[in-house]
Amino acid sequence: MIRIIEVGPRDGLQNDKAVIPTERKIAFVNALSKSRVDEIEVSAFVSPKWVPQLADASLVFQQIERNPAIVYSALVPNEQGLDRALEARVGKVSVFTAASETFNRKNINASIAESIARFVPVVDRAKVAGLEVRGYISTSFWCPYEGKIAPDKVTEVVQMLLDLGVDELSIGDTIGKATITEVDALLDLLLPLVPADRIAMHFHDTFGQALDNVAAAWKRGITAFDASVGGLGGCPYAPGAPGNVATEAVIARLLADGAQVNVDRDALAIAWQLLRNPDI
Repeated sequence: MIRIIEVGPRDGLQNDKAVIPTERKIAFVNALSKSRVDEIEVSAFVSPKWVPQLADASLVFQQIERNPAIVYSALVPNEQGLDRALEARVGKVSVFTAASETFNRKNINASIAESIARFVPVVDRAKVAGLEVRGYISTSFWCPYEGKIAPDKVTEVVQMLLDLGVDELSIGDTIGKATITEVDALLDLLLPLVPADRIAMHFHDTFGQALDNVAAAWKRGITAFDASVGGLGGCPYAPGAPGNVATEAVIARLLADGAQVNVDRDALAIAWQLLRNPDI
């Protein structure tokens, strides 16, 4: 069975120039819950100075209607973010780094090694609290600053995160330039290190290759995919990354290829319309 991680409320909205009212974000998450996606990345407990769109993370978590069958997760950059996440009763937390040193410095103002060191107390405390921890690795294929990223560089970062104790890895094609050949080459190295059920793929559709990459990863045994309803999102630190692959398109492609996906696509469409047309 395919596991869909809906990242629209966080990764989708974080780069939107117009600030979305808190009430609309809550309604958006509640509508997404009706689609039966497996996980919703609701927000991020990051500095409002850097991501003002997500300054209301605590309020959103306080007021959403939670389905016990769905995981409601959030990004946390440090212990302060974790404190806020624990207070908000987040169901899972994610830490984030990159396979590119340049990207990581521009994204979180730290080297890869420095970012991993920051995560140690975050992961330890999250585990004590009984939370699962995801580790995001951005620029796992291409970087807007460094170009092609060698697969063995990605596995180095993967091993660092595994050593920390993360439960799941999200492998990000941050600028949407990966090809199926590159997906296969990276999975050739990853799968001997990490069971397929602990890997999620996070594709952007900048060059129209995301769905082929999803299909290629599924054929290799990957069953978890990050996606954003309506193709919302991008990354403010990744020029040329206009949007995540659309959840609706991922589901349609996987179903066409013979996968089992237990998501209500009509409910997804309603959630998308509610976000863009709140008066309907």
